[in-house]
Amino acid sequence: MNIENKKIWQQACGDTDRNYSRICLKWDVILNGPGYAGKYPECDGILKEDGWTSKKRTDIRRFAEQMKDEDIVVLRLGTGTVLGVGQIIGEYEWLECFGDVDGWDLQHVRRVNWLWKGIDSPKYFDTYALKQGDTTQEMTSKIVKDWLVQLEIPEEKYDRKPVKLPKEGRLIDQNEIAEYLFEQGISSNSIENLTKEFDELRRIAKWYLGKETPSEFETVSYLVVPILRALGWTPQKMAIEWHNVDLALFDQLPRKDDNLSVVVEAKRKGNSCLSAKSQAQGYAQGKGNCKRLIVTDGLRYGTYIKDGNEYKLKAYFNLTDLRESYPIYECLGIKEALRIMTPEWK
Repeated sequence: MNIENKKIWQQACGDTDRNYSRICLKWDVILNGPGYAGKYPECDGILKEDGWTSKKRTDIRRFAEQMKDEDIVVLRLGTGTVLGVGQIIGEYEWLECFGDVDGWDLQHVRRVNWLWKGIDSPKYFDTYALKQGDTTQEMTSKIVKDWLVQLEIPEEKYDRKPVKLPKEGRLIDQNEIAEYLFEQGISSNSIENLTKEFDELRRIAKWYLGKETPSEFETVSYLVVPILRALGWTPQKMAIEWHNVDLALFDQLPRKDDNLSVVVEAKRKGNSCLSAKSQAQGYAQGKGNCKRLIVTDGLRYGTYIKDGNEYKLKAYFNLTDLRESYPIYECLGIKEALRIMTPEWK
């Protein structure tokens, strides 16, 4: 790979808890946040008023202004792992479709033509071969540059067009959710209970934003259990901390492996909920009746359906931002997620 006279950047794609490299590589992007305050430079004043440091605001400015078309970017996780190498395409954008990347608002976007992808076979370097700290930084590591020079990139890769970006999922209200669940055969009693609980659940969820992080047990008790109870699960068929499972749901009694219907794995608020999928799947292994997984931090929920030997993400939702779908994950939103979470689901 020819890097002569090229500006080279290193771009983080998460941390040890939250890895969104697959989103970057799938949609030909790199991302930065927070993005809730809108497009740069208009967002800078809002972020300053909200208490964001000059270091973070400079990081966003670097991403929006200093990165240039055809600059090289190295996608890093931590300080020793590279998952992609590409070239910047075009100018900075702000896109709402990346407003919820497993709980992070990352609407600051640059398009990238990925020349090398290491999602299934990353390139590992010694610890601190890459810089820690800012999401977007100039890459100065000699060992990484030497590796880039040795990369063999077919010429046709440079001419590849980026994939078409998805649109953001449509915002919906509780009435539309209720109507959908009714059409899907969910009992009127469950829908009425959910409607009554929903305002309170959303109020609690929003209250937690910016507050001290609750424990996993508190998350389960105050947010997860109430929404499942409202959907029709009875206490007899819900077991908290059952054989290391945060919350186990049973389609019939007694509570035993053969009757386990859903594994619910909870994370602390602010942590990646989707990263809990592998742990939940491990608990479900060997339980043939368990066709569903739910992962959550109390505000966000991912619902997985068993397909062969694998559980696949079917729907996702955020209590503070109700949407019909999440195109970046190619999955449905709150209506389908709630249907999957009901006892009646088949």
